[in-house]
Amino acid sequence: MKKLSIFVMAISMLAAVGCKNNKSEEKSELQQKVDEYAEFTLTTDLSVLSDKEKQLLPIFIQIADIMDELYWEQYFGAENRASLDTISDPHMRQFALIQYGAWDRLGEEKPFIPGYGERPAGCNFYPVDMTAEEYDALADPEKSSQYTVIRRDENGALKVVPYHVEYADRLAKVDSLFGLAIDLAEDPGMKNYLIERRKAIMTDDYYASDVAWMNMKESKLDFVVGPIENYDDGLYGNKTSYESFILVKDVKWSNDLAKFVGMLPMLQQELPCDPKYKPAMEGSASDLNVYDVIYYAGDCNAGSKTIAINLPNDERIHKTMGARRLQLKNAMQAKFETILMPIANLLVCDDQLDNVNFNAFFSNVCFHEVAHGLGIKNTVTDGKSMREALGKEYSKWEEAKADICGLFLTTKLIEMGEITNCTKEDAFVTFIAGILRSVRFGATEAHGIANMMCFNYLQDQGAFTRNEQGKYVINVEKAEEAMKSWAALILQVEGEGDIEFAGTYAAKNGTIRPDLQKDLDMIATAGIPRDIRYNQGLKALGLAK
Repeated sequence: MKKLSIFVMAISMLAAVGCKNNKSEEKSELQQKVDEYAEFTLTTDLSVLSDKEKQLLPIFIQIADIMDELYWEQYFGAENRASLDTISDPHMRQFALIQYGAWDRLGEEKPFIPGYGERPAGCNFYPVDMTAEEYDALADPEKSSQYTVIRRDENGALKVVPYHVEYADRLAKVDSLFGLAIDLAEDPGMKNYLIERRKAIMTDDYYASDVAWMNMKESKLDFVVGPIENYDDGLYGNKTSYESFILVKDVKWSNDLAKFVGMLPMLQQELPCDPKYKPAMEGSASDLNVYDVIYYAGDCNAGSKTIAINLPNDERIHKTMGARRLQLKNAMQAKFETILMPIANLLVCDDQLDNVNFNAFFSNVCFHEVAHGLGIKNTVTDGKSMREALGKEYSKWEEAKADICGLFLTTKLIEMGEITNCTKEDAFVTFIAGILRSVRFGATEAHGIANMMCFNYLQDQGAFTRNEQGKYVINVEKAEEAMKSWAALILQVEGEGDIEFAGTYAAKNGTIRPDLQKDLDMIATAGIPRDIRYNQGLKALGLAK
């Protein structure tokens, strides 16, 4: 039997005392935190799907819900999750469900449930009491695998346990559901992907299923599922978290983006850096598509919500096939209308307010994902992968690269006349307004630190100033110069695998400065949401009463 964590004891004590004794202003504060996540219903036009594709949806949702359950266990602990139901304060309980735990993801991960301290850096991937010396002494080479957890044996020594063993009971249910889905799948690409993903879930070998997913070109339904991103592993940046997306393709918008795929090798060579950091692109099966997302589960549903996907993460596939970039248009639209435009109305100067528009926002986000696939994949110094060379700094710098190189790609394509629905000024003004939206995610995880490094670099280079009313005025010429020099620095750091510089720079420049904090306080006072939360499922889709 697993031992209950100290956090379960804390939650139990909280339940015994009862949240009814909390001060009313504390409850009000938690209600305000909940309200910072605007509600949005995930739906789309399902008439584009066949009858059998519609029958796949409830099966995919059941699998996704198991991914959600596994993520709770990885991040917070199954026992801790169950104990949340004993909290009598409904606002505290609801906020905990949004955060998937006791730590405010957009509030520097500070605990908001009494009895909890700092979030364990390694979540539940490692024993909470594990020391660095113990880990270093563990001889098993699979300890750094993306698909293993570290546990203690009966003698207290560390051991390595594969995901498919650690979570065998839940994955057996997933395996059975995959069987039902495979029988229903009509599209050959989808059927092959489901066959290979079923094997992968039960073996922790995802290569073949990632290749099958890359080759799934025609299906109007997509299903991203499994342990994918490694943002939660704050110790070594290795362990991946379970999640799932269910997506319906927007064929028209996807067709409009198709032309850019063939331009990727050329765009790689246009990157503003030393040629040795942009080798010839080998991937040939990349695609760029637009979807409406109809279900989130697990990691992607925790705290701030993902609005675009760039997968797979396997660098072997990047070299031979490229990557798929999936733009989640309905989620983007929700964030743009509910959050970004109100921020722009508050803080962007009147003369440039019209430059903030959805087309520019869509392009910046879209090419953020494209930029993940550009640049160098192995260091020029010793041939190590970026992930291996930069360790826990990798995700910060990779997100910063995608931010600024995505902006570069957007402006380059506008300059070439390939993007015609927005201008370069639109792209720059919307990008900086977009940072004001995304920096509210906090500067404690990879995306937040990347946002702050970008914002602070642009500010230091004079890309924007504030007028007499305190509103942002973007200097397009200086913004373009700063964009290029910042991109060059990031690509150099990744290309050299300079982990020492990466860590020192991020620690110094990946924080929120006082003048920006005043702006963020103004945004908060205005009651502008920080992110969104979803009404989703069969009922939201009109498939259940």
